[in-house]
Amino acid sequence: MIDKISPSVDAAVADIPDGATVLIGGFGTAGMPAALIDALIAQGARDLVIVNNNAGNGDTGLAALLKARRVRKIICSFPRQADSHVFDALYRAGEIELELTPQGNLAERIRAAGAGIGGFFSPTGYGTDLAAGKETRLIDGRHYVLESPIHADFALIKAFHGDRWGNLVYRKTARNFGPIMAMAARCTIAQVSRVVELGELDPEAIVTPGIFVQRVVQGDVACNA
Repeated sequence: MIDKISPSVDAAVADIPDGATVLIGGFGTAGMPAALIDALIAQGARDLVIVNNNAGNGDTGLAALLKARRVRKIICSFPRQADSHVFDALYRAGEIELELTPQGNLAERIRAAGAGIGGFFSPTGYGTDLAAGKETRLIDGRHYVLESPIHADFALIKAFHGDRWGNLVYRKTARNFGPIMAMAARCTIAQVSRVVELGELDPEAIVTPGIFVQRVVQGDVACNA
């Protein structure tokens, strides 16, 4: 019997090792798997490479992971905003590495990993520092930059409902990066608001099929730490 339900958020992230590359869903706080991030902080993994749209908000969630000095490098498209003071302080102190990637390129690099694409040419960033060291090509009179896929060891994403097979549906814009991140990681861990029975999800509404999900955990399941 296939049953991908984890008993707690602690159990779901227990095997994430030091140095892992981790995709974390969310557009700001929308769709951010806060319970999984808190469990990862408690778990203690260090020297992580984090891929996210931004670099944390305030002092919670991803920002708390950065504040705990668990992240060696972050790959994101929007590292600075009014409440990104944790990242800002770490970066100015030389305590975190940043790989800045335009948002469209970031999404496509993640999608390419899941689709098995070895790389793609994008016009975004040509002629800027973002293209430094990358192959460029003139195609139909326009300059392009070769971008590489972003593969990950783990993906932490948030969905609305999920079943024990790992099928997921999302709530409105909280969907954001979740579906493509689920495809790009060797192990996808989904935090859901509710675990439903098999057959309860409308097949036409399922966005991420269970083949891309290894673990499902209800977000309000208490930590065991």
